[in-house]
Amino acid sequence: MSRGFVKEDDQEEAPFIPARSVLPLGEINYVTPFGYEKLIKERGELEHSISTLEIDEDKERRHTLAILNGKLNLLIDRISSARILDPKEQPQNEVRFGALISFKFLTGDQKGSVKEFQIVGVDEANIKENKIAFVAPLAKALTGKKVEEKAEVFMAGKLQELEIVTIKY
Repeated sequence: MSRGFVKEDDQEEAPFIPARSVLPLGEINYVTPFGYEKLIKERGELEHSISTLEIDEDKERRHTLAILNGKLNLLIDRISSARILDPKEQPQNEVRFGALISFKFLTGDQKGSVKEFQIVGVDEANIKENKIAFVAPLAKALTGKKVEEKAEVFMAGKLQELEIVTIKY
């Protein structure tokens, strides 16, 4: 059809649907039981938002529904690929998925300070809650280590040496 027969108002911009947290290609989508429940809750909230959407203006309604459905589809893909790993079933004496670990800086500006993080799935990761994704360089450097073992990792542009202080599940 010629552009001469298309109304300008009929041209809708494709909605921007934000991507979910990055799961590197080829990585299994590990989640904690808590992380999986959060995903299921998020799905319910999105489904509720879609079913109760109260926008009368047709163009705005289509746009909003496209965004909500796009988010829901990405979430359903993530849920369907999830592999739940219960931290309680991990080896208790070494750092694995789900571990709450504390480590001490042996070098650098933070030498002597102790930090604590839990290793979780990519959708559950939240630095403010001290939860890091299992694919993060810090998590990879510490995975498999035991209490008092050391690891080296690049942090803040410098090679840092760390020592595992505690491991909890």
